Amino acid sequence: MQLNDVTLREGDQMPGRAFTADQKVRAARRLDELGVPFIQPAFPITGEKDRSVVSELAGTTDADIVALARAVTGDIDVSLDAGADVVEVFVSVSDRHLEHLLGKSRPEMLAMLTNAVDHVVDHGGTPHVTLADAFRTDHADLVDVFESLPNVPMVTLADSVGVRTPASVQTFLEALREDVDLGRVGVHFHDDLGCGTANVLAAYHLGVAKADVSVGGLGERAGNSSLEEVVAACTVDDDDTLGVDVGELIPVCRDVLDELGESYGERKAVLGSAIAEHESGIHTAAMLSDPATLEPFDPATFGGGRRLVFGKPTGKGGARKLLQRAGVDADDETVAAFLDLLDDRGPLHLADAVALAEREFGS
Repeated sequence: MQLNDVTLREGDQMPGRAFTADQKVRAARRLDELGVPFIQPAFPITGEKDRSVVSELAGTTDADIVALARAVTGDIDVSLDAGADVVEVFVSVSDRHLEHLLGKSRPEMLAMLTNAVDHVVDHGGTPHVTLADAFRTDHADLVDVFESLPNVPMVTLADSVGVRTPASVQTFLEALREDVDLGRVGVHFHDDLGCGTANVLAAYHLGVAKADVSVGGLGERAGNSSLEEVVAACTVDDDDTLGVDVGELIPVCRDVLDELGESYGERKAVLGSAIAEHESGIHTAAMLSDPATLEPFDPATFGGGRRLVFGKPTGKGGARKLLQRAGVDADDETVAAFLDLLDDRGPLHLADAVALAEREFGS
């Protein structure tokens, strides 16, 4: 499964956000260093800023630069003029969206879409397609769309309102693959039900070809499927790095969010500083023996680090192991004295706690 990073386009659509062109370009270059194969930084028809972002990035990255466009020639021409490697044409396909958003009949929508794709190809571009609200569209209607686009290499199904769960995603895609090759299907999820990452993983295990992801889950409303969570989950559970440099995952994602002025919680999965921090006496004692006892992965795998904290909560087992690391005879009297010191001078990180043991009890 390939990743299409939509951080810069989706994040810029969040209320109150106005990323500058320079911010988007610098963040895109960091994402390119990570190795994602597609980066969708902009929607060029929206203005000069997004046009300049695509123009500056096009031809300078290993990733294909993807420009978003409605299924109208004006959007497509602006994207092609900006030099986009891929023009991602999107159109609404559910009955509700056709009536209330697009104002078109289904035959009119199909003609509009196929004409748009032909326009991209006729002008030397590579088209991808996103079908908005696809996960609330009848199976037969989706099959008709795919059959009308035989030469489009990638067609993404969007859960535009974030209403699907892993179980319903699995059921939906299992039915679809009876008529459609999932090897040309992408997915786009929102996190309104807290299932954005889990939905991508369900689609991954069914063999979809591409997933839209976003650093820190940035995106409209509750956000999108989180890039770092999807990569970490596939690496840990399936030994599949999805083609990215996993050793740079945490540093790159943090840098991108810092560049955009976006915060993330200390307990944010994969990225948060506190997720690999341990202070409980039972926990730290076990972590000193074998970190995998209480960790799902070694943070260093993804470019992060763990923090063991010692102080008042530290138990006898943890104190004994610290003394042993310091080369000190860990008899009961020394352990008790060291615990008093930790209580008084803690909390201390591992190196400082070992240094304290060496200084106070070493020979």
